[in-house]
Amino acid sequence: MQHQTTFVTAAHILAIQPMSNPSTPDSVGIIAPSKVTFDDALALDCDRTLNGFELVYESYGELNAERSNAVLICHALSGDHHAAGYHDAADTKPGWWDSCIGPGKVIDTRKFFVVCPNNLGGCHGSTGPLSTDPATGQRFGPDFPIVTVSDWVRAQAALADHLQIDAWAAVIGGSLGGMNAMQWAIELPARVRHCIMVAVAPRLSTQNIAFNEVSRQANRSDPDFHEGRYFEHDLVPRRGLMLARMLGHITYLSEDSMRQKFGRELREGKLTFDFDVNFQVESYLHHQGTAFVDRFDANSYLLMTKLLDYFDPASEYGGDLVSAYKRIKARNLVISFSTDWRFNTARSREVVQAMVRAGVDVSFAEINTEFGHDSFLMPVPEYLKVFGAYMKGIST
Repeated sequence: MQHQTTFVTAAHILAIQPMSNPSTPDSVGIIAPSKVTFDDALALDCDRTLNGFELVYESYGELNAERSNAVLICHALSGDHHAAGYHDAADTKPGWWDSCIGPGKVIDTRKFFVVCPNNLGGCHGSTGPLSTDPATGQRFGPDFPIVTVSDWVRAQAALADHLQIDAWAAVIGGSLGGMNAMQWAIELPARVRHCIMVAVAPRLSTQNIAFNEVSRQANRSDPDFHEGRYFEHDLVPRRGLMLARMLGHITYLSEDSMRQKFGRELREGKLTFDFDVNFQVESYLHHQGTAFVDRFDANSYLLMTKLLDYFDPASEYGGDLVSAYKRIKARNLVISFSTDWRFNTARSREVVQAMVRAGVDVSFAEINTEFGHDSFLMPVPEYLKVFGAYMKGIST
């Protein structure tokens, strides 16, 4: 199924989708995260083992008596477990996918029990570089093992077992989260009934790997990085992490959205003839970079970009994506965006075409938007319409 949509503007979106708050009927309200400790060892693809681990997660809605209505939400590179709702009444910004999760929304919490964990290697409570290494009593820091999407699937499966969920009604994600969902459908086919992948690729292009390496080098070349042991010096490699985020953020946007939002507008209305910030787009990127430093860890950023580079499900099947997809039992939905140049529509078509050749049930939609890769986070009306129609067809 290919679905073309009309072009929409940011003003149109905001008019249709007003921001919710904890008291609005379509919000999941105020949410408290949960944490689970797993004592069993987890063997990793890098041939190292975690002797136990912790996962922080949030859940929304209620698990039904048959335990058949559970949905797993997989976060993207810089995401976390806080996908919807608010942590307290003073919060001004909801979870990162609040536009899609809640009563009456696309992922309807009146119907589904929704679970979103912070994955291994993250920096928001799950085991990662900020965690204590039991072997040393100190933070893992740069000694935390490089994990893969397959490692994420195994850890998430342990969480599903803890919650007594034998199979997910759906596993859903955008960007890296969509790749996580794809890996679930391949590796544990009996535990996934529907797989929804938004703005994905079957593996990274050479250009994307190059962007990630520049981001890593921005971090590693910061004088405050200290080979990843910056915490021992009571430092944060702010400049490197800020530069990495600025570069990454450019790739998440489209030229159309940047031109419409900023154009060549000057910050102070005139050129200053120096190397300070002159243009509004420069100011915006500085803001994004500074805000990111305050909420993310540099070692986790290195891990997440490397994990993204390594994703290649076909590699276990002689490089044949069709063979990998022949394991899939789930029904699948793939959504791409017309202005996403990081994971463009051609990459989504690779996924769809390989699934068709593998005999897998798959539907596909390309949505015309101006927002680039970040469209999967935006409440674009036609995107929500296609996504929502599919979710309504999932039986529980």
